[in-house]
Amino acid sequence: MTSAAGRLANYRVLIVDDDLDVLESMEAAFQAEGAMTQSVADGNSAVDVCHEEPPPDIVILDMMLPGRSGFLALEKIKGKEDSPIVIMVTANEGKRHQAYAESLGVDKYLLKPVPLTRLLEEAATLLAARDKA
Repeated sequence: MTSAAGRLANYRVLIVDDDLDVLESMEAAFQAEGAMTQSVADGNSAVDVCHEEPPPDIVILDMMLPGRSGFLALEKIKGKEDSPIVIMVTANEGKRHQAYAESLGVDKYLLKPVPLTRLLEEAATLLAARDKA
């Protein structure tokens, strides 16, 4: 088995979650893969970061956030040609929520708790597919 270290090297990852423990564990996992991470704890800050130059390559977005929900943030983050990839991570199992997120352009919708290995794999797969396009 080969080492997966570095498969996210040089990618900018924005992690958005209001749970500090979740933020820290995700940040450590992405950094271990070589990613450059930035973390924010609310939807408004997520939108602000996504409109900075350069924008993140990928956003890990919680649905339930203070200030602006993950849905409202997603609405502002997606929709442009150079929009970042967005993986929404939520404890909400409702199919309507997933369908709504998909209608807003979410790239992947994962239910919590998401194993970090799966989250990293999904991120790497989505980034590789985007780079090939």
